[in-house]
Amino acid sequence: MMSNLNARHIKCAQDQPMYDYNLTDAYYDSDAINPLDLITALFHCSDPFLLQEMVSKMSMCQFAVPLLLPNCDTHQSTLMLWAMRDLVKKFRPNSLAGDRIFVEGRIVEMDIPMVSFVRLGESSLPKSQTLNKLLSNPHQLNDTFVQRDMECGDVPRRISDGLVEVSWYLPCGNTNIDMFTQPVAIANLRGDGRLFKTQMSFLCQTSAAVFIFSDDLEGDLSTLNNRESRAELFLVTNSQRKAFNKETLRDACRKHKVKETNVIVKIKKNDAEFVKTLRVQVNGVIEQNPIKMRVKDMAAVAGRVGFVVDEDCTECRNGKANAEGITESIHDVVKFKEDQLPLHGKIWKRISQIEKERCRMRNVGKDIEKYKSKLKTEEAKLREEQQQKAFSDAMIKFTAGISESGTQRLYFLKWLKIQLDTHSRQNLSTLREQYKDYCRNTPQNKELIKCLDEQISNCSLGPEHFFRELCQLYECACSLPENNPARQKVQHLPALCAQMLLDGFPVELVDGDASNIPMKWITEVFTQLHQLVDTKSKILVLTVLGVQSTGKSTLLNTMFGVQFAVSSGRCTRGAFMLLIKVSEELRSELKCDFIMVIDTEGLKSSELAALDISYEHDNELATLVIGLSDITIINIAMENSTEMKDILQIVVHAFLRMKEVGKKPRCLFAHQNVSDMSAYDNNMRDRIRLVEQLNEMTQIAARMERREANNTKFTDVMDYDPDKDSYYIPGLWHGTPPMAPVNAGYSEAVYELKKSLIGSLQTSDNIKTNDVTEFLRWTQSLWNAVKFENFIFNFRNSLVADAYTDLCTQYNTWEWSFQSEMNKWLITKETMISNFGVAEKNVQINLLRTRLKEFLHEASKKLHEEEQKILSNLEKYFQQKDSKVSLVENYKQDFQTSANSLKRRIENSIKHSLEKAVEIREGMEKVNKIKDKLMDTIEKKVRELLKECRERNADLSEDGLTREFGKMWEGTMSELSAVRLPEVDVYQDVHHLLRADLRSKGGHVSEMVNTVDLKTSGQGEFLVKTDWFSLAKRCWKAFTHFHKRHLTAEIQENCDRIIRHCDSLISDHISVMKRNNTGYHETYIRDLLKAVDDQVKRHEQISEECATHLKVHVCGRAARLFQKTHKEFNVCNDPRSRLMELKPIFLENFFKSF
Repeated sequence: MMSNLNARHIKCAQDQPMYDYNLTDAYYDSDAINPLDLITALFHCSDPFLLQEMVSKMSMCQFAVPLLLPNCDTHQSTLMLWAMRDLVKKFRPNSLAGDRIFVEGRIVEMDIPMVSFVRLGESSLPKSQTLNKLLSNPHQLNDTFVQRDMECGDVPRRISDGLVEVSWYLPCGNTNIDMFTQPVAIANLRGDGRLFKTQMSFLCQTSAAVFIFSDDLEGDLSTLNNRESRAELFLVTNSQRKAFNKETLRDACRKHKVKETNVIVKIKKNDAEFVKTLRVQVNGVIEQNPIKMRVKDMAAVAGRVGFVVDEDCTECRNGKANAEGITESIHDVVKFKEDQLPLHGKIWKRISQIEKERCRMRNVGKDIEKYKSKLKTEEAKLREEQQQKAFSDAMIKFTAGISESGTQRLYFLKWLKIQLDTHSRQNLSTLREQYKDYCRNTPQNKELIKCLDEQISNCSLGPEHFFRELCQLYECACSLPENNPARQKVQHLPALCAQMLLDGFPVELVDGDASNIPMKWITEVFTQLHQLVDTKSKILVLTVLGVQSTGKSTLLNTMFGVQFAVSSGRCTRGAFMLLIKVSEELRSELKCDFIMVIDTEGLKSSELAALDISYEHDNELATLVIGLSDITIINIAMENSTEMKDILQIVVHAFLRMKEVGKKPRCLFAHQNVSDMSAYDNNMRDRIRLVEQLNEMTQIAARMERREANNTKFTDVMDYDPDKDSYYIPGLWHGTPPMAPVNAGYSEAVYELKKSLIGSLQTSDNIKTNDVTEFLRWTQSLWNAVKFENFIFNFRNSLVADAYTDLCTQYNTWEWSFQSEMNKWLITKETMISNFGVAEKNVQINLLRTRLKEFLHEASKKLHEEEQKILSNLEKYFQQKDSKVSLVENYKQDFQTSANSLKRRIENSIKHSLEKAVEIREGMEKVNKIKDKLMDTIEKKVRELLKECRERNADLSEDGLTREFGKMWEGTMSELSAVRLPEVDVYQDVHHLLRADLRSKGGHVSEMVNTVDLKTSGQGEFLVKTDWFSLAKRCWKAFTHFHKRHLTAEIQENCDRIIRHCDSLISDHISVMKRNNTGYHETYIRDLLKAVDDQVKRHEQISEECATHLKVHVCGRAARLFQKTHKEFNVCNDPRSRLMELKPIFLENFFKSF
């Protein structure tokens, strides 16, 4: 529903030409309708919820809205309390202007004095026209009330006499602009007040003052003599009429008790002076502590005078009672959410973190399976914790409320929203005051200010929080067995949510607080939706995306007449979806049954700006919603598109990294707050420059992902025509709020955007609509890809990502050089320790520990030198005058820290390796000594055994001797040190290094590497698959069978050549291990990975995906061989193993001695 300032300027179509009539005859169009009659008729024909929407739009246009709606059939008026319930207004009284404090609340609940204007008998003064001037600034006249000079305003009224309209004047706090310094409600009775005595009685009891317009001072003015009247009376008359008489005026004032000071007489023809006098009188009324009655309190007066109140229906009362059953216990919003809505709070946020961590594995050590198990166990415990807290009292009542049928459910949800908004607003107001107070008076108390800031962020409460809780009730129940009663209890909930989608309610797709999609819940909701519409569920998806507070929700609301939440500042969190049913006549043209509109939270929010996750959060959300959409409206403030350019680059880059995007979204740019009619022509150069920049970024991203062949420009990834798909929309308000009406140009521009959009959909063959089940599968696939993306979302744009990748490449070279150099040094020292004293007869083994200290000291010096080389290289890199360098300046400290961490890690590894080498050498020396002395020991043991056996006549059979030898052997072995070489899980180490090497690749690569089993990888022949090629499907289809075979064979040959080269490297490393008697070291795998990278760079046909499979294949082969060789090294260098090899020889000698 549009907010159109010209909506009241209507006229019925005529059959006769406009000017085809006799000039001598008075022309009268019998088909014309007075706008007030039309408004009255529409209000009678609308349901309660459409009434609220109509009142909201009328108020935005600064139109007066019906307070008392007459019924010409029953002659009984209705107080339109429900229709005005949803009106929320902000204003700043002059008394609060200095502190810049504003007042916000529902208009029906505010204590605002009402001043009524009525006509009794004839009046030569145009009442409604005068009121319009009274409420408007002289330089900006707004027709708040319909008046006779408007189109069809002079058509005789048929059903609207007795209508009481109301409008509110709300100050902004600027005395140069405000007509009134305090808020005031202006009521206007249509028709002769003498004929509507009940309305007059109502107004006299509810108003602070009643201004009577009348020239008929001698007529019947008895309606003023109301005993229950609380209003001060003012008489307004015109001295310029012929029958005007001062005495008659005085008599009328005395008779009806009107003070002479309350008489306003228009003396001059100049309206300005008259309006100024009237304004002074109204100001005087509202500044003298007048009688104030809230609109909701007027219901009691309406009942007394015999009016109907629109909230008196059973469904409305029941809905209100059900909502109050939930909200009456709310005193502290944050505490209420913790107690009554615990499932979607900290627990759900932690589960969401675990879910992403299981995909991205950012904090995993070397044992990936153990880490996965730990995360799975933690998630299971959190789900158990959720199950223990399931179904609070508030959720039981909420579930009962939404389970009601039809209108009752709608009333319940509306009342709940109204009441929750009121609580949140009051809570937020209190917290803001405290925050302001602490920032002014105790700025040093940082912790308290931070705590208040968090409370302000968490104090919002609306129906969406209850639906989040409902979602988590279902999700945690899904972890239970199917026959569990707790699971059966929630099986009906998705169907309720699906029905609400059909009823036009927004449903949360992405949880904004947890940055996650509850996929089990969404899956079941869509499944139920598909069934409810009898599988007629073809949908076209439209999304709006933009920076925070650029009017995204308002744009959608205006374009489609929907009701996404709107406010200045942070409002929408996450992403909400809403279904719009397509009419039968448009279904065949649009090729869909529904249009799904997705509203997203504002990007680049101030709340997230200071956090490390700011880029990641925005880029994730943008990639997801654009990927889901057939059409995305990029909402931009003013002409400057720079703020969205970075995010679009990341989205394109993310799409290139995904294995299969599936669709090519269309992109539209909507520039808001641009009123210049020449904006389109003036910004042509900017549009061209934007496309050039996006093309450049796409090429950079394609080069990084080795997809240059088929992605050379932005439009290869997203459909965008800079000339046709750019729209310029004027600002929403015409003037200074809160009294500014909606800009007529805004509504017209949005309408043109919608018309163009629908028109292009009707003629486009590029957009393929899917049904709900297909959309669901695509959502699951895309969200999975987003969760596994571990690299690109962390950057502001593709330029930064490219520069960072370049720096990483340089740093990896320096790191590899560092590790390689230290590994060579370590092998040399391990060999020296292994050969220590081998040629000497009397080895002084205690000197080995002294030599160890010398080696460790030497290692420390060498490590420091190598670290300084890296730091020096970093300094040289950042001193370059290259545009790339400046982009990664913020990461300099991270790389310096990484170098220091690398040094400490290698230092610990070297210390451990040298100490183990010394212990092995000491153990081997003990073995040698044992070997020399063992024969003497055996002879001694034999003599002792013979003597003992003779003394106790023991059995000296072979079995007996074997048992005795076994006892002796165990005693001898116990004298040997318990030093054992550590068992190294080479597979685990290789997997860890492979993940680290591929961490900057796409999400599908991370997904594959996290689940790969190296023990089975690389066993067979490496076979190239065609879906690994870096060619678009359309290009691949264009290839002939011969070309496909030739390309496949060429890539296969290159991969086989790389594998042979890697096999040669593996053999060389194993030869070094055996020759130097050393174990496995991670630098061997780093060498292999580097070798694959170097080889792949020479072959452009090998895609990133193919290269990944190649690395997995090579690493699987290497891990098996290195594991075997290292095991042989352990056996060969284990003192106990060496001695155990000699056991049969000593046993044989033992037998011979007998």
